[in-house]
Amino acid sequence: MSQQRTARSTARTRRPFGVQPEARQLQSGPVTTRLADIAAQAGVSEATVSRVLNGKPGVAATTRQSVLAALDVLGYERPVRLRQRSEGLVGLITPELENPIFPALAQVIGQALTRQGYTPVLATQTPGGSTEDELTEMLVDRGVAGIIYVSGLHADTTADMQRYERLRARGVPFVLVDGFSPEVQAPFISPDDRAAMTLAVTHLVSLGHTRIGLALGPKRFVPVQRKIEGFVRAMQDQLGLSAETVETELIQHSLYSLEGGQAAAAALIERHCTAVVCASDMMALGAIRAARQQNLEVPDDISVVGFDDSPLIAFTDPPLTTIRKPVPAMGQAAVRTLLEEIGGTPAPHSEFVFMPELVVRGSTASAPAAGRTS
Repeated sequence: MSQQRTARSTARTRRPFGVQPEARQLQSGPVTTRLADIAAQAGVSEATVSRVLNGKPGVAATTRQSVLAALDVLGYERPVRLRQRSEGLVGLITPELENPIFPALAQVIGQALTRQGYTPVLATQTPGGSTEDELTEMLVDRGVAGIIYVSGLHADTTADMQRYERLRARGVPFVLVDGFSPEVQAPFISPDDRAAMTLAVTHLVSLGHTRIGLALGPKRFVPVQRKIEGFVRAMQDQLGLSAETVETELIQHSLYSLEGGQAAAAALIERHCTAVVCASDMMALGAIRAARQQNLEVPDDISVVGFDDSPLIAFTDPPLTTIRKPVPAMGQAAVRTLLEEIGGTPAPHSEFVFMPELVVRGSTASAPAAGRTS
């Protein structure tokens, strides 16, 4: 089992901040320096920092939170009186963490939970490791107040959805991110996968591409099916292609990995595609590798579009054009919805859908002259 508990750093990793009453009036150099550093980080006065650290009234809640955040950023341990008592544990179950979009989403969710006084517990699935059901049991055994699932079995149309109904019957609130099932009575948080494909195709068509391929994961997953629907519709509307042509010639399924993207892109290049839209940034990096193995330049000979806008993806060679998944909004919505459920206000069986954004960088360009990728 890969289990990580995301909580505040212990005293072994933070410098103690020993604040005395009216700390600002102390003349010792280190304390004065620390107050100045914290004030600068929080964007407030040293007097305000002193009031917060000494638990004095008259400070706005947002200002107080800014000072506490500055303590955390600068690596100081919070004084005992300011340590927030945990409202309880909240489980977060994610797939493997090799794809950087999952740690990014986990960070947003973890921070949002911590701000509300909850302690997030990250449970990660790994190949050959604990299953989602086993991780769920582990979290329930530890008395979590609720669970957030990211890209779990709820996204797999072949999976048994009764597992979630059994969890609800046990009184455990939960929210499901990335994937939708009409069989599960729970709130869902998703990006608009269909709109994402429209954004990508529109961008590539504007650059003169008419032979555009789509590389994505196994068809049984809901986000994959939605991306296909959006891609087919966009290719029909903008290029006049038939659904049959798009589905049989321009879509390639593989794995959500660099190697999977490489294999899918290689197949699409053989079909004379001048641009490839990928269902993840990791797959897009694999597509770039496939192009280079065939002595093709990105973007001169072939354009590549990713999906997610993962951390550091802007610094690849070339910087990747991608569809930005609205991770901050999705993560915060997942936490807000779960806490409403925990507080006794169940969310309806509904899906909250968030609009993605096209981020144009250096991996897309005008379509090459005829024959350059043939």
